[in-house]
Amino acid sequence: MATPQPLQVLILGSGGREHALLKACLRSPRVQRVAVAPGNGGMALEAECLPVDLGNPEAVLALVQKTATNFVIVGPEVPLAAGVVDVLEAAGVRVYGPLAAGAKLEASKAFTKEFLFRYKIPTAASATFTDLNRGLEYLRTQPMPIVIKASGLAAGKGVVIAQTLVEAETALRDMMEAKVFGKSGEEVVIEEFMQGEEASIMLMVCGEEYLMLPPSQDHKRVGEGDTGLNTGGMGAYAPTTVVTPEVEGRLRTEIIEPTLRGLKREGIDYRGTLYVGIMVTSQGPKVVEFNVRFGDPECQVLMPSLATDPVEIMEQIAAGTFKPSQVKLRPGATIIVVLAAGGYPGDIRKGDVITLPATLPAGVDILHGGTQRLSDGRVVTSGGRVLGVVAHGATLQEASQKAYAVIPTIQFTGMHYRRDIGYRQLKRDGVL
Repeated sequence: MATPQPLQVLILGSGGREHALLKACLRSPRVQRVAVAPGNGGMALEAECLPVDLGNPEAVLALVQKTATNFVIVGPEVPLAAGVVDVLEAAGVRVYGPLAAGAKLEASKAFTKEFLFRYKIPTAASATFTDLNRGLEYLRTQPMPIVIKASGLAAGKGVVIAQTLVEAETALRDMMEAKVFGKSGEEVVIEEFMQGEEASIMLMVCGEEYLMLPPSQDHKRVGEGDTGLNTGGMGAYAPTTVVTPEVEGRLRTEIIEPTLRGLKREGIDYRGTLYVGIMVTSQGPKVVEFNVRFGDPECQVLMPSLATDPVEIMEQIAAGTFKPSQVKLRPGATIIVVLAAGGYPGDIRKGDVITLPATLPAGVDILHGGTQRLSDGRVVTSGGRVLGVVAHGATLQEASQKAYAVIPTIQFTGMHYRRDIGYRQLKRDGVL
């Protein structure tokens, strides 16, 4: 049997998710060399970071050829929607991530709603509008609260849950008239509000074959008890038992398998991560949204949950040879607590020097999101979600204690974080 070719990997992206993918590559015996484009200050301490315009497929291809890369892992949604995978695969480069046709599941919420309705996959009732006045008329006939979504990509921030008609009308005008999300808000989806508890389901998909990673739960609000403004995610944990065995069974038969059959029927060869955001309602699980890449911060807790080499899985999916039955998961639980910059999620402080501990306890890692490395070697804040403290333990309580014990050893001006990540699960476990 021929020895597999060593992998020369390029990771596309610059956040905590990509740092988690970099760590997986650095641990993988399959990887000979790994670089990141564009990367961040923390990744620059561990790998070469290269500048690139992620939204320009030809620029990415030029970088891949210049660096003799033979395997690309795409982190964020922008290059996927721009067709980076299509261009790279046409040039003979293997890529983990879906083609542009599959990326429409995230790039257009209107497309996704039509897809869900077409294949009778459970989701919220909704209507799509490109005309502001028609949208306003529709709002006035609907019960509150209600959900307003910019159809296009909005970096995870294009969703408003309006409690009153005034809030709903303001959100709609902001998107369609004031264009707070640019062209992404020219088409808007208005959805019924679903009561229940959310969970993040990450699937590693190869056509109709898929691996369902442990269900995770993100914490979107900036404040404890899920209060305050929405963010890109202040922390996450996995697994969550809100996805009971019964819910998981329905999730597979009513949502996942019909989705993968539907994609095949539409002629979409989907290979990569499919993130299914679900609401566990009294009627069963329903789709909130699809994303076409790992979540951030969910990726950071899911990579440590794999006993099988994640890079090997991604390589097999890219090659179309993946068999999920061969994958092994690690027992236990993982948590990430995000350390945010002063002012986040509003106007943030940048350029503050970060002090990090010299050593970390076993089972704990610090992943960089919004950081930059200066010419003198110092690492400073450069984004809203600066760092993530990731910890694995036999139980969520143990993982939580490990993560929160490390945080006092990290310092930068304005640092703030939630002290209750995983609280719902800890209550279910009888710890709180």
